[in-house]
Amino acid sequence: MKSTPDKQLASLCLAAVGVVFGDIGTSPLYTTKEVFSPENGMPLTDANIIGVVSTIFWALMMVVTLKYVVLVMRADNRGEGGIMALLAMALSGVHSRKRQLALIAIGTFGCTLFYGDSIITPSISVLSAVEGLELAAPALEPFVLPITIAVLIALFLVQRQGTAVVGRLFGPILALWFAVLGGIGFWRILDAPQVLAALNPLNALSFMLDRGPGIFVVVGSIVLALTGAEALYADMGHFGRKAVRIAWSGLVLPGLALNYLGQGATLLTNADAFANPFYYTFPPSLLYPAIVLSTLATIIASQSVITGAYSLTQQAIHLGMLPRLQTVHTSSSASGQIYMPAVNWLLLLAVIIACLSFGNSSDLAGAYGIAVTGTMLCTTLLTFVVVRHKWHYPLWLALLATGLFFVVDLLLLASTSLKFLQGGWFPVVLGLSLFITMWTWKDGRELLNKRINEEDPDLMDFVWNLDNSPFPKVPRTAVYLVSNPAKVPRALLHNLKHNLTLHEKNLVVTVKFADVPYLETEQRVQVDEIGQGFWRVTLTFGFMERPDVPEALPLCNAKGLKFDLYTSSFFVSRETLIPSSNHGLSKWREQLFIALSRNAGSVVNYFNLPSNHVIELGARVNL
Repeated sequence: MKSTPDKQLASLCLAAVGVVFGDIGTSPLYTTKEVFSPENGMPLTDANIIGVVSTIFWALMMVVTLKYVVLVMRADNRGEGGIMALLAMALSGVHSRKRQLALIAIGTFGCTLFYGDSIITPSISVLSAVEGLELAAPALEPFVLPITIAVLIALFLVQRQGTAVVGRLFGPILALWFAVLGGIGFWRILDAPQVLAALNPLNALSFMLDRGPGIFVVVGSIVLALTGAEALYADMGHFGRKAVRIAWSGLVLPGLALNYLGQGATLLTNADAFANPFYYTFPPSLLYPAIVLSTLATIIASQSVITGAYSLTQQAIHLGMLPRLQTVHTSSSASGQIYMPAVNWLLLLAVIIACLSFGNSSDLAGAYGIAVTGTMLCTTLLTFVVVRHKWHYPLWLALLATGLFFVVDLLLLASTSLKFLQGGWFPVVLGLSLFITMWTWKDGRELLNKRINEEDPDLMDFVWNLDNSPFPKVPRTAVYLVSNPAKVPRALLHNLKHNLTLHEKNLVVTVKFADVPYLETEQRVQVDEIGQGFWRVTLTFGFMERPDVPEALPLCNAKGLKFDLYTSSFFVSRETLIPSSNHGLSKWREQLFIALSRNAGSVVNYFNLPSNHVIELGARVNL
């Protein structure tokens, strides 16, 4: 019996709750606590409590609801979201090379800041949940950090199994989490109903105006309530815009709003609660269950950003910003479920270092804000380009749609930057390091292709000169994977040199990635016959797709080129890069590019080539 559309939508909404909202859903664990931390010097008065809760509520309404749910989620790239998808859309609307480079720089830096988020989110979320043990049993305080690290190690160890089984549990657990957030918050509001004055936006406005220059200090902590907003957009393609919007407005936003109001009510009735407002909202008898549920919720929140890091890395590789890395597809039915061992272990190492270096969630909060607000600002800038140049709206309308959010993002970034020395340097240094790495790879690949083009003969001239070829032809098909189809493949030249034979069919195959996430099957293959048994074949994939060459080549049959995998050999060349005195890159960037190239993943695994059909030939290239 088929499920009805309503049931399908309900199922999507529940799944979206589990995957999309884990990060922002665990923000109540630490946001209010950080706002009233002694370092901020915020007096615990009734007016300040109501003002803080009002500012958090209206920040959620403006930044998450208006910016992301209403505006940014409209900028979907054929259903897919995220900063790399947004970058691809922005680039398609701009034709100036200088502007394109500027957009690539903005998108790339926003991407690198997301990696900072992927490191800090597991650290601060799990650590803040386990810190509840300090309230339940102060004697357990020395065990908080070891327990946190043990939970995180276990989380990263199970990544290789994929998220298909665990993912089905995410929705119900997070739905329970948000129900508990709202329920406990509503219960506390009954003790101090005056906290409902926070729903008046004038209280948020007057609170911020009264702060004067001190507004930057307070906003730098309040921004923690917005962490995870980018996930609404990044994960939109998995569930659809409608399901994400319904889940946000129907469950997530009410649960968060009631909980922040409940924390405010708790502070109004118990001044000691400022030490940990979230856990103080629970009665002592429910403290241990709350800690267990919080830990589960933070594990799910961590899972979301970890898998997001895999997807972002895959997109960056396909867009030519990172070298190939081993990618394991953990589901035969869901192409988006992937596991990247190198990314996984590097993230785990960075997470453990972050936990040991910062030691507690309060110190980690200083590092968190810059990573989040920096990515938000990059998203706003790219959204303006899409509205203006992709959708072709008038300049005044594009400025009206994004200008206010740009100002808010600048305020948030400036506020979090005050904590640069208290941990904010961490995501900035990490982001700049990754940015330099990605830009070096991009420039290095362009230089490498230029050198190859200068040295290799033209393919058409080569084919025309085969009329009187003395080389015998083998009754098989040779597939040569190349980046430039206008030049003779180096593997072909080496094969002729050493084996003195040609194949009856020679396919010069180029793999390209479109600026859309997925392509229809009929758009996958382009075939051009150039004579003498040679064909140029172009395979095009979306940047979210797995570039499976053996699976795509049989589509050539419909184009008049018969392809049989069992009578084919795949020739690939592995370049050995030689430093040159004629530098196209500075010496240190050249050495970095060579190191990245040596450690890049195998082209055989990347294109899913059958290893028993592959012949790999070496080539030396002077940079």
